[in-house]
Amino acid sequence: MRPSPIVDNVTSPRQFRSVDLLKIVAVQLIVLHHLAFYGPMSDQVELVAPALIAWLDDYARIAVQVFLVTGGFLAARSLSPAGTPGIARPWHTIGRRYLKLVPPFLAATLLAVAASALASLWMTHASISAPPTIRQLAAHALLLHGVLGYASLSAGAWYVAIDFQLYALMTLLLWMSGGLAARRPAPWLLPGLVVALATLSLLVVNRDAAWDDWAPYFFGSYGLGAIAWWARDLRRSPATARLLLGAILLPAVIALMLDFRSRIALAVVLACALVVINRSAIGLALNQDRRLDWIDRLGKMSYSVFLIHFPVCLVVNAWFYHFAPAAPLWQGVGMLTAWIGSLLAGALFHRWIELPLGQLSAFGQRRVGIAPAIR
Repeated sequence: MRPSPIVDNVTSPRQFRSVDLLKIVAVQLIVLHHLAFYGPMSDQVELVAPALIAWLDDYARIAVQVFLVTGGFLAARSLSPAGTPGIARPWHTIGRRYLKLVPPFLAATLLAVAASALASLWMTHASISAPPTIRQLAAHALLLHGVLGYASLSAGAWYVAIDFQLYALMTLLLWMSGGLAARRPAPWLLPGLVVALATLSLLVVNRDAAWDDWAPYFFGSYGLGAIAWWARDLRRSPATARLLLGAILLPAVIALMLDFRSRIALAVVLACALVVINRSAIGLALNQDRRLDWIDRLGKMSYSVFLIHFPVCLVVNAWFYHFAPAAPLWQGVGMLTAWIGSLLAGALFHRWIELPLGQLSAFGQRRVGIAPAIR
């Protein structure tokens, strides 16, 4: 096969800006969704802007599909860039992911506990959590709060647990495929296993909400992202890329025909967009334009914004509820304050908490011989 004139984006020292841009937009929508969903500021704003609040409440939440699809995309990039089976140290790889996710998550969880205590001085509201028990905190530390039936202490806690489960499941698929491929080389084995599990998720598991604390419920979207990574590889011929993408789009389309879910439809669109953008000159131009360096910076702090926005929104809600007039204009200013405050708090959290804890995690990884994560 003749090499493409477009350099493969995986060689770029920058992140995939298409992914970062999607995450930036998704984080904003999640923050606004929680502001609309939890109130009480949004209860007043709804009086003058009912359509906006209803849309943020009902539809903005499906932006979580961006995290699922891009999570699968980046997991495939990190674990098996070429889609080949096998991994040398699966449990160390899973441990590396845990060390990356959990320290900042626990810091944000403790801030959420403090925010609930502060907000309770100014208002009584369903969004305020009761003081946590030791077992509840331990379940959060182990990312088992949803599985064990403990109430989440922050709005984004469920997703952190699911992200870890999905990454662990992808790692174990890689390990299992390596054992099977040891008997007979099979370059399509890993993508085939991902497609098979994603198909099971899309056609069966994702249609039963009782599974929504477990990775298989979300693996359809995650698998779409993983296949998108392998399909966007410019070293693959266009025909091979279409075959890869078609292998997962077929069950996805069938799943939508059987039971239409807007979240799955969005995941399909996102996966196709990632392939098209990153197999074209658009992706190369997006990655190399230095005027767009702000995307890199905001993309890096998206996890921090996701973690810290709920305690910020909770405290701002309580302050405006107690001290500001119960009028749409004042409460609208409160929602805007909470949104901007979440972004500023996310930047501070990233600089002073996520990055230092990441260094501690890297030190722990070196002590146990875990290779640094690819991000």
